[in-house]
Parts: sequence; structure tokens; C-alpha cells
Amino acid sequence: MRPPGGARGESGAAGLGRGAPAAPGEKVRVGAAGAASESIRGSRAHRMAVVTSGMLGVSSTRRAAILALVVCALALTVAVPLRNFLTQRQELSALQAKQRQLTSQVDDLARRRDQLNDPTQLQAEARDRLGYVRPGETPYVVQLPSDVTAAPAGAAGAGGAPWFNVLWSDVRGVPR
Repeated sequence: MRPPGGARGESGAAGLGRGAPAAPGEKVRVGAAGAASESIRGSRAHRMAVVTSGMLGVSSTRRAAILALVVCALALTVAVPLRNFLTQRQELSALQAKQRQLTSQVDDLARRRDQLNDPTQLQAEARDRLGYVRPGETPYVVQLPSDVTAAPAGAAGAGGAPWFNVLWSDVRGVPR
């Protein structure tokens, strides 16, 4: 379809005016003055072609590969500090548990120290653990038989154990 009053693509009073839209499917011829607007249209068209064909002229397969590479790089960037953070958290909880245990042990030892500062408790410990007696007291040591069902001493030495075991038990003072 041609506009009335001029040839196709001519500009002027009889033809299409400047800035007037051309009919669909018709080519527009422009002179030297319209070269700048054509380059803009060309760049717009180029940009539209780039946007519709792919990002920056890159195919969708390459875009997917680049995206996968970026995701892997981000994962590796985050993985190492995250691993360090989790390791340090585990070490911290282990050290806190150890600190609680040592604090409890220090409290027990302080309590024991306070008990041993008492002279009566100190004397009782000396009597029980070391066998000390006060001057003028007579100590008695009660020895109970270790095993009443054991064989008599002569039978054990004769056939049960080798002679060096019997000799060693006699040297140590272990009753038969």
C-alpha cells in the first residue's frame, strides 16, 4: 500500500513526511540526513537480535556451562570457610565439655584439700592409709584367709604349681 502523493520511500511534501511511519512491509529510503537514524535503528535491531538469540551472542548451551562454572566456583568459595566454621564449632564444644570436666575436678580437689586441712581428718587418714598409731597405742593387724577352699600348702607345692612359682610367692610373702 502506497501513500498518496508520492513515490515509494521518497521524502518531501508530496511523499512521506519526516517521522511519519511507513506502511508495514515497505522499505524506507532515507537520504544523508537520515543515516544517523538508520544506524540507531540498526543498533536497536542488532540489540533485539542479540537479546532474542542469546545473551551477548552466546548460545544457551554455553550460557548453561558458564552458569554451572559460576555455581561451582561459588560453592567452592563457600565450602572451605563453611567446613572450617563447622570444625571450629565442634572443637569449641569439645573444649567446653573438657573445661566443665576440669572445673568439676578442681572443685572436688578443693573440697578434698579443705577436708585434709582439718586435723582430725588428717589423723584419720594417717591411721587408715598409712597404719600410724599414737604413742602408747598398740596396733593390731587382722589378716583374714584369702580363700578357704584353696588346697593345702603341701599339695599346691607338690603337684599344682612349678617350684619357681612357689619360691616366688614365698619371697613375696604371699600366704599359700
